[in-house]
Amino acid sequence: MSGRRRGETGVATRTKAEQRLERPKLYKVLLHNDDFTPMEFVVQILKAVFHKSESDATAIMFQAHLNGFAVAGVYAHEIAEEKVNRTSSLAREAQFPLLCTLEPE
Repeated sequence: MSGRRRGETGVATRTKAEQRLERPKLYKVLLHNDDFTPMEFVVQILKAVFHKSESDATAIMFQAHLNGFAVAGVYAHEIAEEKVNRTSSLAREAQFPLLCTLEPE
């Protein structure tokens, strides 16, 4: 015999450390109020870019108008960046100074 005990296979096994996946950080996309961008344009942006209903878009637009800014949505970083870039691009094309930013939640 080779020195093994009965029932041993000679294969060592290691237990894997449990891996925990963390949720990605989320970011708030903010629309900032200004005195030049029409309310209707902001509602259009919220519907087209953020897929909001007419009533939700109107409520968010009024919140920005009254408070100076409003949260348009909360997303993973890459998605939030894309929404900011798309909103800024559409505002530039329409020659409006609408400011859209993101911040960590």
